[in-house]
Amino acid sequence: MFREILRGFIFQSVGTIGVIFLFGWLIAQCNKRFYANFGRRARTVCYVTGFFGTPVHELSHALFCVLFGHKILEIKLFSLNSADGTLGYVNHIYNRKNFYQRIGNFFIGVAPILVISALLYLISCFLLPPFTSEMNVLFSGIAAENAAGILKAAVSAIGTFFSLITTWEWWVFLAVGIFLSLHMTLSGADIKNAISGLIFVLILLFVTDIILGWIGTEVLEKFTSAVLKGASYLLCFLIMALLISAMALIVSCFYKIISKKLR
Repeated sequence: MFREILRGFIFQSVGTIGVIFLFGWLIAQCNKRFYANFGRRARTVCYVTGFFGTPVHELSHALFCVLFGHKILEIKLFSLNSADGTLGYVNHIYNRKNFYQRIGNFFIGVAPILVISALLYLISCFLLPPFTSEMNVLFSGIAAENAAGILKAAVSAIGTFFSLITTWEWWVFLAVGIFLSLHMTLSGADIKNAISGLIFVLILLFVTDIILGWIGTEVLEKFTSAVLKGASYLLCFLIMALLISAMALIVSCFYKIISKKLR
């Protein structure tokens, strides 16, 4: 039984937390290079994209503060005149003796990744229903523990997404997606906050798996399947966010090349 519990725990942890940190880092690298390519105009470009993206980023933190019982002391959704260049922030406090609130640190830290992924899904449901319908069909037909199958289904769904490039809805989605994806990047404070709650999330997950494994292996397998099914959707939209950030990066590279030639 312990083997099944450990197996389920590893699948759940890697499929959710691992995916969040991996793609969060990849997207952050693309976004960092995107702004760097604009040189002295980088701050101006950041202000333009941040006018829409930063409030979404900070409201994501605030939402999870509320959900996990943290007290919000101060919130700034968008600022052009901060001394340290910070566009926005959420200051909050919590009870260190409260296990639930300690778990919340992880979700508050990675909130922009989770919320922006969810927003991309909701927007795609409205603008690109053929894409979301195909994605639902693909993910419903594979076993949750089949990592290769999940990745293949996600890539296939992304292929359907790009097949809609000739529609105006696709271009509207891309424009909105760029503003959101460019501000999915976690700050150093966000990462530190997420890591401070990570151990408590892993403890909760492992204890849950032990309890479910004790009740029955089938119950544990159903729980693992449910977690990984949700993670499949998250993976798909994180891949999409990464591709959108990569496309924005390519545009910024062209800008850098052209600006050099003009000088």
